[in-house]
Formats: sequence, C-alpha cells, structure tokens
Amino acid sequence: MGRQGVVGGLIATVLLFSLAALFWFAQENWVARPAVLSAAAPPGVFSAGRAEDVLARVLGPEKPHPVSTEENAAVRGRILKELAALGVSATVHHGFGCNEVRTFGVITCASVNDILGEVKPGEGKAIVMMAHYDSVPAGPGAADDESGVATVLETIRALKARGIDSKHPILALLTDGEEAGLLGAAAFLHDPALRARVGAVINVEARGNRGPSLLFQTSPGDGPLIDLYAANVSNYATSSAYAEIYRLLPNDTDLTLFIRDGFPSFNFAFSENVAHYHTVLDRRENLDPQTLQQHGDNLLGLAGALEQTDFASLSGHNDIYVDLLGRELPRAPAQWALPLSIVAFVLLLIATLRARGEPIGAARWCAAFAIFPALVVGAGAMGWLLHTIAATVSHMPDPSYAYPAALREGLAFGVAFVTLLVSRIAPLRAAAAAVWVWIAALGLVVALLVPGLTPYFLIPALVAGALMLAAAFLPGSWEGEVGQGALLLTALPMLLLWVGFGAAGETVMGLKLHPLFTIPIAAGISSLVPLFAAHAMPRGAWLTVCSLLLVAAIGASVVAGLQPSYSAIAPQRLSISYVQDSGRSLWAVDALAPVPPSMNAAANFSAAPEKISPFAWSSSYVAPADNLNLPMPTARLLANRRTDGGRRVILALQGSDDANQMAFIITHPKGLKAIDIKDWHFDAPPAWAKLDRVVVACMSRDCATAILALTMADDAPVDAILGEDRFGLPPEGARLLAARPKTAVQSQNGDGVLLISRLHVPGA
Repeated sequence: MGRQGVVGGLIATVLLFSLAALFWFAQENWVARPAVLSAAAPPGVFSAGRAEDVLARVLGPEKPHPVSTEENAAVRGRILKELAALGVSATVHHGFGCNEVRTFGVITCASVNDILGEVKPGEGKAIVMMAHYDSVPAGPGAADDESGVATVLETIRALKARGIDSKHPILALLTDGEEAGLLGAAAFLHDPALRARVGAVINVEARGNRGPSLLFQTSPGDGPLIDLYAANVSNYATSSAYAEIYRLLPNDTDLTLFIRDGFPSFNFAFSENVAHYHTVLDRRENLDPQTLQQHGDNLLGLAGALEQTDFASLSGHNDIYVDLLGRELPRAPAQWALPLSIVAFVLLLIATLRARGEPIGAARWCAAFAIFPALVVGAGAMGWLLHTIAATVSHMPDPSYAYPAALREGLAFGVAFVTLLVSRIAPLRAAAAAVWVWIAALGLVVALLVPGLTPYFLIPALVAGALMLAAAFLPGSWEGEVGQGALLLTALPMLLLWVGFGAAGETVMGLKLHPLFTIPIAAGISSLVPLFAAHAMPRGAWLTVCSLLLVAAIGASVVAGLQPSYSAIAPQRLSISYVQDSGRSLWAVDALAPVPPSMNAAANFSAAPEKISPFAWSSSYVAPADNLNLPMPTARLLANRRTDGGRRVILALQGSDDANQMAFIITHPKGLKAIDIKDWHFDAPPAWAKLDRVVVACMSRDCATAILALTMADDAPVDAILGEDRFGLPPEGARLLAARPKTAVQSQNGDGVLLISRLHVPGA
C-alpha cells in the first residue's frame, strides 16, 4: 500500500475514533438542560433561585436530621412555617411505620412524623407531590432530600400563582424516616383513610447533587404516563432501560411502596457526584442550580398536567422509550418491541443477501461473526486489566474515585486498542453484516427478556436495516463510496445511544464499575468496525498504532494509580464506631479502603478487615479499645406462654436514654411463625426458616422501650441478640476523630456506638 496507504489509513482511523469521541462530548455538553431561573422569574413558573432560598430557610444550620432527633423536629417546624406562608393548611401525621425486606429477613420500623399539606381542593382522589425531609445521621441532606422538599414547596407556590382550578385535590406529602427504611411512606399507607386519598404520585429524590433530573421509574402500564411526561416537560432525561436496571439494584425510595400498592407514579432523581451522597458534603453550596431547576420543571409540568387528567386514563400498556440528548423522546408500546425487532433482523438479513462483492470464504465469515463478541468481551477484559493496574499502583480498591480523568482516558485508549485489533479479521462486507446481525439478534433477545432495553438495539437496527438494504442495490454496494456513507450513517444512532449509555454509566458509582463504561462504548463503536476494515492500514502501521494505543492505555492507568485516590471534595467514606460486646471492646472503621496512616498511628488497626458484629453487613478494620463499661441493652420477658397458634413470647426492649436505634436478632428462626410490633403484624415466610437470622431494626428513639411479640411454633428456647446504636462517638474517640484526615468523612449512619448483648428465653 505504501506511504499513501499508511497516511490514508491513519487519517481514517483518527477520524473514526474522533467521531466516537464527539458523541461522548455531545453527551457531556450538548444534552438539553433548562436555563436557571432567578428569584425574579414570573410567578407561574418554577424558579431555582426561589427554591434555593426556600432550601436555605428549611435547612437552617445544615445539620444532620435523622428520624426522631431534635434537629429533625426543627426542620419539620421550618417546613410547616413555609407551608403556612404559602397559605397551605398542614398537619403532622404521627405514626409508626414498618417495612419488610423478606429476602434478607429484615424488618425496619420507627415512629415517624409525616407532613401533609392541603395544596388545592378538588374532587375525588389526590395528586400527591412527595419528597422526604429526614436525612441520614452522617450528613445534612441538602440534596437528599431537602432539595426535594424545596422543589415541592416552590411548585406549590407556582401552582397557586397560576390560579387554575384543579379537577383533583393536590396533596404535599413530606415523609419522615425514608432513610431509615421508607418508614414515613409505610406509616402513611398503613392508615386506611390516608391511603384512600391517593390518586397519582410524583416523587422527587436525589442520589448525588448534580446532573439531569432523571425519570428513572414509573408504575406498570406506563404508556400514558410517558405520553404525559413527553407533552409537559421541555427537557427529557429518561429511558425504559433505567427502570429495568433499577429493578436489579438494592435501592428503594418511598415510591416503591406506592407502586407496590398500584398507584400511577413517577419517580425523579438526579445521581451525579455520588461522592457527596450521604456524607457531610451534601450541603446546599454543592447543589447544582440547573439540576434543581430541571427537578422543579419536571414536578411542576406533571403536577399541572395531572390537574386536568382523569386518573383512569393513566393506566395502559407499557412503553419502550429513550431520550435523544434530552431533545426528543421516541417511544412505542412494549408489545411492538418483538415485531419491530423481527422486522429489523429480517431487513438486515435481506440486505446481507443482496449486498454484492467479492466472494467471502466460510473462515472469513466465521471470523466476522466473532468481531462483536470479541470487541465487547475484550473491552470488558481490558477495563478489568487497566483498573487492576491502577489499583495495584495506588494500593486502593477505587483508584480513580477523586480524579477519574486519567483512568477514563486509559479505558478509552483500551477500547480503541481492542477495536483496532479486531478490525482486520474480516473485510468490510462480512464485518458489516456480522456486526449488524449481532445487534439485531440481541434486540430480539432483549425484546423477549428485558423489553425496556430494546430501544438501544431496535432504533439502530431499524435505521441500519433500511440504509444497508438501500445501499445494497447501489453500484459498488456497501463497498462503494455511497455504500460506505450509508454505513457511516447507520453507525450514528448506535454511537448516540451506546456512547451516551457509557457516559451515564460512570455517574452510577464512578469508574469502579468500569464495565458500565467500557462495554457500552465498545457496543457503540462496533458499528464503526466495518469502516475501520475498509480503510485498514498496512500491517506494520496497524501493529504500531495498536501498540501505541495499548501503551497509552497502560500509561494512563499508571498515572491514575499515582494520583491520590481521595481528596477533600471526593473523600474516602470512613465512619468510626466504638463497639462493646460481651466484654470485648474495640474501635472499628469501614473497610471500603485501607485505614489512613494518620488513623493507624492513633490506634493499632488490623491489617485485614473482619466482621465486627452480628449486625454488620460488611467488614471493618478493628483496633483494641478500653472497655468503657457503658450500660448494655437488655429485654424484659413479659410473657412466655402456649397459645392456640403456638407459643407467644413477649419482650420489652430496654435500651439506654442515649439510644437512637435498637435492633433485635432472632438466631435460628426455624420455629418463628410471626412477629408483632405495635399494630404491625408479620407472618414468617417459608424462606425465613432457611436463614441464620431474622432482624427487627427499630430506628427511632422510642424504640429503646419497644415491645416485641414473637409467635413460635414450638417450645424450644429462643436465643436473640440485642443491639443499641448511638449517634456520635464517646469522648474517648476524640483522638481518632482528630486523626481522620480531611480526605475522609463519615457517611451513611456515621460515627457511633454499638452495644451488643445476648438474650436467652427458656422454653415454655
């Protein structure tokens, strides 16, 4: 091919990779987002400026305010004041809520105080605008979810300013105890009178403090809901794939319980910058105003639309859908997914049979059909290798947590290396046919199994089927200039959807979940492989470029490993606990990453993490501590008698005055038939008999004196473990607090004290 072939192939390679990078840039910079409106905006619109002012007033001193704490009550009082200023009649519903996670044998409960605001009158059931006002113990919750509270309050103001009569009542529901296990929502729905008021629900949540406000979950039969969203929101951020992915995650929101009870529902949340989520950095100053604006536009747009919508019209078929850069929202009934996928597959088969060119042997066809799986699997393997290199250099499990740019570049170079590596194993025609048949075939599979993912295969496959069939009839078929132009056009939807998916994947948990980055981008760039094949460089130049890409990928990964894993704005999650258990006392810190040297100097922490208690779901690094002889939790046996239904064991928990939470573990629950706490009754499912423990976690301060009733099937003794949680460390922990570096913060339940004791109830 000579020098000209090298230059031409190199230019084509650079241009094709640049095209893929352009779609990454588009996802990061060209997605439609709303303009941020100031406090001077017209009264009938949502203003992020006004919402920020409300947020400042509600948060006050920006302290953590978990359920049943003094600051929780203070935040509640400030919210009631805001509602009164808006002319909204509000009441506080005090209740006891419980929520059961049967798979894990866990029941969480708490006394909660939900705020109910009567926003507008109307006939029949209500439009419920929902957010939660409690926070985790570790952080002030400016984004999660006081931003939701401010969004609801500003939306109330805008709805009232519009002065439009609503067909339905509008209710603001600001729940308590969401962070403790969706307990405010559970208490609300446990009240038959309150539950009967619900018609449709819009929930606003957060899992970060910036990024688009995503419609990530709807109730089943969501076709009419998506139509309503498309007609009343200006900037889209949604996909039917989000709901499919969300089902696989262990996360829930208050809306989970409303969807479970069959109410038409929308769930919105933003999820970028998870480093601040559930930490002290979840402060108002770190919340993106544009995110708050989109959150409010979504809530106001849908609440306003629901005012004039019959609730009966909100249930229908499921839709498949995906937004295109926030500007368009193509959608179709889910039952069309399989027929349309069949059409796309057939079109591509016909186009392949019609395409003309030099004969291709069976071996080359087999090699061609290996391109797509080799690229996807190779990109995943390359991601694992590069992340491992960075982690080995840094000695940290998540080396790119604070500074992701270098590893992101390394992963991009790695995907480029694998792409170029596989691009020579088949000629253009075979590569194009094989790659697109793979994409169409996967569309058929997901249409059958996970239809929400279908748009990511169906839209590109339909476009490819039409264009490649048309090009097959042209002079030169796919290999001519027009044919290659058609192949370039077919690649654009694939790049748009899958490179965008990879860009969004990084926001979930960073590059620690590198397959969410590398595999989608590899899938998108597979559509360009036929064009790489058409403009292949001579073998020597190809090997040189492949080698350079591999060296660049490894070099960037080494650089990522040499950078600090944590920073003051992306700190290590590191909560400290004092644990006192049966004479053993110790300090414990989370095991998400090794203990910082400064803390190791303050206490002799273990080299490897270990399970510190029966209540721990993960391991911790531990160090010996002086026994502080704190009063241990216990339980008083109120009854232990046979009944017609088995045997009744009634216990009164006895925690200290400093207890914030109590937990009760029934070990070996094979004979457990039921649990009762207050007016909640839980029958034991068969799965519990196979567990080694069943946990009742009581998350409010009054749980220190809660009464628990167990129904047992036999007279066997009952062995249990009691736990008392207190927020904050004892004075003896001051040296560890001082030693915790600025690049580490407490998170989730935060620093605290865990006291553990055992209980034995003899047989009746």
